[in-house]
Amino acid sequence: MSPHPRAKLPMDDSTPIPALHKAGRVTRPLLAKDQTGWLRWLPGLHMLRHYELAWLARDLMAGLALTAVLVPVGIAYAVASGVPGILGLYATMTGMLAYAMFGPSRIMVLGPDSSLAALILAVVLPLSAGDPQRAIALAGMMALVSGALCVAAGVARLGFVTELLSKPIRYGYMNGIALTVIASQLPGFFGFNIGANGLLAESWQFGLAVVAGKTNLLALAIGTGTLVTILLLKRYPRVPVVFIAVAAATLVVTMQDLALTTGTQAGVAVLGVLPKGLPGFSWPSIGPNDITPVLLGGLAVALISFADTSVLSRTYAGRTASFVDPNQEMVGLGAANVVAGLFQGFPISASASRTPVAEAAGARTQVTGVVGALAVGAMLLSAPGLLRNLPVAALAAVVIASAIGLIEVAELRRIWRIQRWEFWLSIGCLLGVALFGAIPGIGLAILAAVIEFLWDGWRPHSAVLGRIDGVKGYHDIARHPEARVVPGLVLFRWDAPLFFANAELFRDRVLDAVAESPTPVRWMVIGSEPITSVDVTSADALDELDKTLREAGIDLCFAEMKGPVKDKLKRFGLFSKLGDHRFFATVGEAVSRYLASQSVAWVDWEDSVGGGANDTEQKAQAAGLIGPSKQSQ
Repeated sequence: MSPHPRAKLPMDDSTPIPALHKAGRVTRPLLAKDQTGWLRWLPGLHMLRHYELAWLARDLMAGLALTAVLVPVGIAYAVASGVPGILGLYATMTGMLAYAMFGPSRIMVLGPDSSLAALILAVVLPLSAGDPQRAIALAGMMALVSGALCVAAGVARLGFVTELLSKPIRYGYMNGIALTVIASQLPGFFGFNIGANGLLAESWQFGLAVVAGKTNLLALAIGTGTLVTILLLKRYPRVPVVFIAVAAATLVVTMQDLALTTGTQAGVAVLGVLPKGLPGFSWPSIGPNDITPVLLGGLAVALISFADTSVLSRTYAGRTASFVDPNQEMVGLGAANVVAGLFQGFPISASASRTPVAEAAGARTQVTGVVGALAVGAMLLSAPGLLRNLPVAALAAVVIASAIGLIEVAELRRIWRIQRWEFWLSIGCLLGVALFGAIPGIGLAILAAVIEFLWDGWRPHSAVLGRIDGVKGYHDIARHPEARVVPGLVLFRWDAPLFFANAELFRDRVLDAVAESPTPVRWMVIGSEPITSVDVTSADALDELDKTLREAGIDLCFAEMKGPVKDKLKRFGLFSKLGDHRFFATVGEAVSRYLASQSVAWVDWEDSVGGGANDTEQKAQAAGLIGPSKQSQ
């Protein structure tokens, strides 16, 4: 008896996808997507209903191993975001618990992220004016805004929106963010503080402070050692690199009594004792003047966090032979941010550094994240002073190491080689972040993406087609000067959808093709296969073009037009006005009809090989396109 098509698969990412094919089984496990009703919105609950006891030991061990990374990284990114370090742990705990219930990915790890730090800091720092409680409220509201946007977009099935940002634009933006994050962490790395905000202002103030001799050499040495350790060991995914580096720095400060709080002359700034206890529910209240920057910041966070999360989610779905719905991924990310915002957290995203740790430690399901969150909570309840001597310079090193990982150089070199204008587009996005800040920078990136998209459709390629002896089909005569054109016939191809922005250009290029024809034109045939859409403006332009050509004694025809585009022309009333006889299934059919109806003396290379000059007319008669010729009557 053959297995049922919904037969349960073992959730073991060691099973390769081809093996599943050979076994005659589907290539994904049971999912909430397969369910109906409210259960499809809770993939974690669905997973628990099919959880196998054999996975528990590996999930427990992976969760405990993950905790060693969650704590220092969460604190470091919180400080980099302009909020107290404890918020990084609050956001990590609540976000991972929420994602375990609403997120579709089996082992995705969510938490504070370096790519969001500059966005959060850009909103929090100028508005909070050094008030920690105000900073907490602003960051929490940003999490609520970004989370609500993600949930709404996921429910509306708008998971494709992040594809609007091309790779060059994303590289430029993330390079700018990385440089901004590094600039914000250099003062702490060197052992002092400055009050500037923004890449240029921070870089200038940092340089002045270094020249003025404010560097704490001991703090710089500790930060440098931490950074070097992370960069050297990060090639080993199974090693808790951040934990080792931060633990070593903390041990040095503790054993040598270097903490600033002890009143020693060295004065290395440290984290201090964390508040004891778990986060409580708290609505983040903000003032009316804060609404606009928080909304813009939340929108930017939603866009960047989901772009990163969706890429990482698809990567791990491919490795584990599973399916991840991008819209449910958006809902899961949104729910995690909403919960984080309501429990004294701040915006979070998927982590490209912590997720591999969970995978390498043997994670099988979302239970790994739950264990990690509970372990962080247990530390806050039982040992909040454990990290009191963690040096701030080491936290800065953690963030700097992560920011260095965001910088993309190799891909930009490749883009420089293959398409210079996209390289400069990327550099323009980088400069937008550097000159105007992270929030305006994402706005400029989106604007650049829209302009890039519109430009391709606004000024698309077009071609007049001809016939090349010995080559099938019809080809661009500009690229193939040897191509022959049929006397009196212009075959014109438009390589884009027709819409309001390019309708006039389309008309002008068609008329230019008519004017440049070496023989008086009788038919203009539009090769319409690349035209995927027509709007009202372009349909009206087609109508006007038909009238103009008709006055000149030229018939406007179409070949290879797609059914959905024809349907639009029918709704617009243009199809019936032009007539069904003007639409042909192929360019070859249009050419055959033209030759037969206009009695043009033209021999195609296939006809000369296949049996003479009358072969085209004979083929047309056999296909029922034209009636018998006078000679045959």
